[in-house]
Amino acid sequence: MSDYKDWVTLSMLPGVGTITAHKLIQSFTSPTAVLQADPDILKTFNLPLRTLQAISDYNGEHGNIRKYLLQVDNWLQCSDNHLICFDDQDYPQMLREIADPPLLLYVTGAVQRLCYPQIAIVGSRNASVSGLQHAENFSRALSEAGLTITSGLALGVDGAAHSGAVALNLPTIAVMGSGVDRIYPRRHSGLADAILAAGGALVSEYPLATAPLAHNFPRRNRIISGLSAGVLVVEAACRSGSLITARQALQQGREVFALPGALNNPQSHGCHALIREGAVLVETVGHILEQLGALLGGYELEEQMDESDTLPISDADAWLLELMGYELCSLEQLIERSSKPTAELISQLVGMELNNYIEKRSEGYLRLI
Repeated sequence: MSDYKDWVTLSMLPGVGTITAHKLIQSFTSPTAVLQADPDILKTFNLPLRTLQAISDYNGEHGNIRKYLLQVDNWLQCSDNHLICFDDQDYPQMLREIADPPLLLYVTGAVQRLCYPQIAIVGSRNASVSGLQHAENFSRALSEAGLTITSGLALGVDGAAHSGAVALNLPTIAVMGSGVDRIYPRRHSGLADAILAAGGALVSEYPLATAPLAHNFPRRNRIISGLSAGVLVVEAACRSGSLITARQALQQGREVFALPGALNNPQSHGCHALIREGAVLVETVGHILEQLGALLGGYELEEQMDESDTLPISDADAWLLELMGYELCSLEQLIERSSKPTAELISQLVGMELNNYIEKRSEGYLRLI
């Protein structure tokens, strides 16, 4: 097993990506052997001059990588911080099997949780109220069933998915597009603390203090899907990072699940596209557990009741929901269909919104149950 410093160095060499790094390891048997190889032999791999210079600086015990290793040493002094290299026995087997697994993972929190059965929940950063509720409700139910929820700590669906597990004090894994010590977005700093308190983990392949650059996030998505047995997409536009995650999951041989939505909701169009491409259409948690139940050992599958089956809805509200249907309905349409006085109708709608029966949007009202 190579020294972790050699793994860190190989991961930070300029001009060397993950795939090239793995090819070098296969040729030289270890990162240590790569870094100690004859420069003339390394040149045969068409490595850029800056790469060869960085290796020379490292072997000469100077250069930026040597300075960074001191930072890593200090970070590892905290018992909650871990560095998992590709040849470590703690490296998640599911992730090891993808086409371009990370050379190493920076982990804060319960490192062993990365090897537990996981399902990813991803979706829009601009999710609707109903989308956020679906993400949190599915997260709660899947956590209770024994699956660890994995997502990306982003705003919207990601945050709701993590929150669903944390609300039950159950572990969840956040895979980041920045350094693991640089929480992004900042408003999720409290959520990150809650994830750690609930026995979860923060994970990144990027060096400490790495900024949340835009191009980092599509790449980190392969880790979200690679750690997981399946990916549930709650809401996604036709061009979104969530679809990148889902398609990477398909390439990795993972199950992909998608929630259908209203035809006039742009955030549902990505899910509909995935369903057309072969994703499993999901309406209940049972639809997911039927596919992934084998991961849960002795867990006995029980059909989950929809929240709408247990809510005590008044006859008046149930009648108005029936008039509303499942498509976006304007106030004018409801006035016409119900023949109620406008003031009385608005008062009832406000109450239904407070009870989370409906969601108010700029164009009208959307039924949630």
